[in-house]
Amino acid sequence: MVDEHHLSCVRACQAVGLPRSALYKPTTDRSAKDAPVIEAINVMLEKRPRWGFWKCFDRLRQDGHGWNHKRVYRVYCAMRLNLKRKVRRRVLTRERQPLLASSELNRVWALDFMRDTLYDGRPFRTLNVIDEGNREALRIECGTSIPSSRVVRVLEQLVEMFGRPEAIRLDNGPELTAEVFVSVVAQ
Repeated sequence: MVDEHHLSCVRACQAVGLPRSALYKPTTDRSAKDAPVIEAINVMLEKRPRWGFWKCFDRLRQDGHGWNHKRVYRVYCAMRLNLKRKVRRRVLTRERQPLLASSELNRVWALDFMRDTLYDGRPFRTLNVIDEGNREALRIECGTSIPSSRVVRVLEQLVEMFGRPEAIRLDNGPELTAEVFVSVVAQ
């Protein structure tokens, strides 16, 4: 570009957006420079393919390689070895109870939350209370937010209308774990 357009080095570098040092710096082949790191990682992962980055890096250090962890990680990622591992979510351990559907009215109620969005994109939630005896929806409470005090109020109103059920069935969701709800249900 300098010879073709008769520009100075400063002007040519400004036009392209490069620093002037890039004109004089020789290009380096990174794959050739990183070949020993690639070879060492491949040898290690042939023996133990389940090892992650830090375990490999620590073993490389123990074997006497003095490479920086940033360089080894860059090569490790370029080799597409940094896959995310699936981590199991811990589920609270609770007493397992058999799932028996009752045919008697007002014996078991099922509570669940559902979420949807309005046409304009605003989310809303519904609290559904169903009598499992006849699959009748006792109450569907809608709102953008349904706090635990509102859930307690709805349940108290249902108990006044229909009487107290023998059991309430819930899913494993975190919605119904507030102290206020637990104290009311335990009564």
